[in-house]
Amino acid sequence: MISKKIFAAVFLAPWLLLTAAIAGTGVKAADDAFLAGVADLPLMPGLREISEATMIFDKTHGRLVQAVAVSENGSTNGPVIGLESLWRFYDEPLPQLGWRRVRQGYFVRDGEGLRISAKKNGSILTVRFAIAPGTE
Repeated sequence: MISKKIFAAVFLAPWLLLTAAIAGTGVKAADDAFLAGVADLPLMPGLREISEATMIFDKTHGRLVQAVAVSENGSTNGPVIGLESLWRFYDEPLPQLGWRRVRQGYFVRDGEGLRISAKKNGSILTVRFAIAPGTE
């Protein structure tokens, strides 16, 4: 009986300590999302990507990406997302990923331009993302 307790303490304690240490770090939660196929473009919580609308082309002179995400504001499908909160959200993480803000909704990095546009139609917010070679 005592040997089972010692065995459990010796082998379970380090695992429990490691689990607690990981939980306390900045390890991303499962709900942190990025656009499909674009590992450096986060998807704001409350938005849902329309996978059928995503197009990605890798060319010799750069990549071309088009993606669309929607939020049904005020419904049970997600939180209310206003345009100001959308712009605040993208102004925060994109510079950390190397994107430089040129103006609202337009960022540049390494010879690529990222354009984010948004439109509200009733309770639905539609956000379009486009990445193309070029700057400003």
